[in-house]
Amino acid sequence: MAYVISDACISCGTCEGECPVGAISQGDSQFVIDAGACIDCGTCEGSCPVGAISAE
Repeated sequence: MAYVISDACISCGTCEGECPVGAISQGDSQFVIDAGACIDCGTCEGSCPVGAISAE
């Protein structure tokens, strides 16, 4: 089950740098997680300052 980023994302980029497999990138309006590349480690969820990341 991959992690997802909600509309609460403030596009700070913290999660992108924390992802060990590079599954997070800047989307059109906020950061997005590539579900196929996500390894479910949860590192991004813990790094988000606004709690915008959760398990799908």
